[in-house]
Amino acid sequence: MATENDHVISLPLEGVESEHCALIVDKGLSKVPGIIAHKVELNNNRAVINTNGDLEVLPNAVKTIRDLGYDVDTVKKSFPVLNMSCASCASSSQSILESQPGVVHVAVNYANATAQVEYIPTITDPQKLRTALQGIGYDLMIDESEEAKESLEELHRKKFQTLKKKTIGSILLSIPVVVIGMFFMNIPFANYIMWALATPVVLIFGRQFFINAWKQTKHHSANMDTLVALSTGVAYLFSVFNTVYPQYWHSKGLHAHVYFEAASVVITFILLGKMLEERAKGNTSSAIKKLMGLQPKTVTVVNHGGHQMEMPIANVKVGDTLLVKPGEKIAVDGTVSSGNSFVDESMISGEPIPVEKKQGEKVFAGTINQKGSFQFTAEKVGGDTVLAQIIKMVQEAQGSRAPVQKLVDKIAGIFVPVVILIAVLSMIVWVILGGDNGFTQGLLAMVTVLVIACPCALGLATPTAIMAGVGKGAENGILIKDAESLELAKKVNAIILDKTGTITEGKPVVTDIIWKAEAGVPELTSLLYTIESQSEHPLAEAVTHYFKDKNVQKVALDHFESITGAGISVMYNGNSYYVGSYKMMQEKRMHIAPKLQIKADEWLREAKTVIFLADHTTALAAIAIADKVKETSVNAVKSLQQSGIEVYMLTGDNEATAKAIAAQLGIKHYKAEVLPAHKADFVKELQQQGKVVAMVGDGINDSNALAQADVSIAMGRGSDIAMDVAKMTIISSDLAKIPQAIQLSKYTVTAIRQNLFWAFIYNLIGIPIAAGILFPINGFLLNPMIAGAAMALSSVSVVSNSLRLRSKHL
Repeated sequence: MATENDHVISLPLEGVESEHCALIVDKGLSKVPGIIAHKVELNNNRAVINTNGDLEVLPNAVKTIRDLGYDVDTVKKSFPVLNMSCASCASSSQSILESQPGVVHVAVNYANATAQVEYIPTITDPQKLRTALQGIGYDLMIDESEEAKESLEELHRKKFQTLKKKTIGSILLSIPVVVIGMFFMNIPFANYIMWALATPVVLIFGRQFFINAWKQTKHHSANMDTLVALSTGVAYLFSVFNTVYPQYWHSKGLHAHVYFEAASVVITFILLGKMLEERAKGNTSSAIKKLMGLQPKTVTVVNHGGHQMEMPIANVKVGDTLLVKPGEKIAVDGTVSSGNSFVDESMISGEPIPVEKKQGEKVFAGTINQKGSFQFTAEKVGGDTVLAQIIKMVQEAQGSRAPVQKLVDKIAGIFVPVVILIAVLSMIVWVILGGDNGFTQGLLAMVTVLVIACPCALGLATPTAIMAGVGKGAENGILIKDAESLELAKKVNAIILDKTGTITEGKPVVTDIIWKAEAGVPELTSLLYTIESQSEHPLAEAVTHYFKDKNVQKVALDHFESITGAGISVMYNGNSYYVGSYKMMQEKRMHIAPKLQIKADEWLREAKTVIFLADHTTALAAIAIADKVKETSVNAVKSLQQSGIEVYMLTGDNEATAKAIAAQLGIKHYKAEVLPAHKADFVKELQQQGKVVAMVGDGINDSNALAQADVSIAMGRGSDIAMDVAKMTIISSDLAKIPQAIQLSKYTVTAIRQNLFWAFIYNLIGIPIAAGILFPINGFLLNPMIAGAAMALSSVSVVSNSLRLRSKHL
């Protein structure tokens, strides 16, 4: 029974069109932990659930509904997050956004300062999310206009310039402080000179750390700014006290030490580290900038009277005729209407050889026209172009979170409070056991621990490597949709290749045709042409194309029926006719004349597909169709096998064709005559054997298997549905890119592991040394200035290591 403390959520449903569907969803929701009551309202297309307030309930309910084959209406958007200064800021922002009603999924990425949010639009909206974030000192940029994007770029540029000025100012003022503090402490008014020089560094150039720390404190949280503000603030105030009241320590027989140089140098090093980090982070997203740079700003539109006019790309509409001159970038996707040329598509497909474009050929935004000029009709504009989709995919992938990041986020979330505790304990231990200088040494140890323990390196370790890896993939024609698939690809030990369009060109052509008898061939040719022109099968398309130029006339059919996975049955002039595979001929117990049988066997040995035209008892003709194996497929398969991956081939073709193609490629495991529905079952079969399975396909019939596989790879020239389902897309449809994608995964995961190792080791070694653990052994105490330099260096080294991915050869 629902109580006042229950949270009621309405989920807008999609695909629930009957009482039976509603019952399935209702039953599924009953198994979701945390749901107290639930009902599915079919008339309102929604599910109403009462929850106990657990944040995991909504994502689990949405996942359950989707797993059942239905959907929930959600919106996925990426928003820039402003005012984040470290990894724990990203963690805080994510926690706040996740706690908002109606939010299904959130991924806040510190490296590119974005939040990817999936939410239910009937419950929440960007403005509510923004208000929630503003409450803890951050902000969300929800304006998606071009002007807003430009102002964000300007904001980042100004921020970098300001940071640069602050860093230079800090360096100029800190150098004399260090020189006096180390060599000229005995000059008159030394402490006052250092105080005068350190004050602008700490209170003006380092002001942001104190402001941000105060905002965090007001909301009972802490981040890197808290550590910096505490450490430098304590060192500065202690030094001011010792400068103004040195007699307090003199009366106790102690020297009044000042640490102005420590406070100013720590601020300087942290500013320097942040500046280098910002610059390096800008480099990790260079792939996006390159892709965006492919979009021209203006286009030449040809009006109906042939009049040409220049206009901004934003004003282009579907159906407009555009002129492309030699050397120009193509602005939108479309089809060539007149003229011809060669187009460089390497920026999208990764293929270096220009592609010929003549009337009827497709052209894509961002590709570069060579010497000729042509006109084309705009078909996809703005965000619908292939280039825009690629940019969106790359942005989303760079902002997504690898599974390993979840552990890092948890650590970053508790890291700052733990460090503050260690710092305070260090001081207490020093005060108790440190003798005469115990308080001073303890204070210094506390400051050093707070300075050295910045969690930035930890927070940057994974996202910078993911950004660099996804960018490197995009530059090589490998589109990676999310970080999880990039992390998982290196573990793949079994790969399933669909034959048609993946291993082969996917453009079957008729090579031979043989008739049982010469009598009636013209009429039977017309019948065969008519039957195949009504079928959507690629083999039927090959037959239709073969007869198209031979002036064959169509005939009127009385009945047409497609038999899935077998062929076609029709009625013509009161008689039954069939077009189908050898299997269909056997099932229908058709007689195949020796003349046809011998030729068919010969063609099958040559890896050709054979189909038959038959009446109700006898095969009347045999047609040989060949789908050429891509030139790169043989080497790609060899490369996969050499790296220890088992290669499987699935095809709807007959056994003889499948065997011949498999032999040609050196594939040991293959399955012939596989129906689309059974491809996903085969993926499951391999997964049950403990294999990590990658599925590569290009058609709608592959989408189930792609969804089932651990890593799904679509061929870019295939169907949109396959590309939608798959987590990776090979734009050029070249199998050789798959070993490259796996190699990229290995490089990226290695970079992540190296980054995390150094970030953890740095803190594991640095914090105890900063606390003074070596002092009883060899009298060593770490100077806060050195700690500041080490902390800055750790973040820069992590980002630099990620950037090495860009120079790797795939």
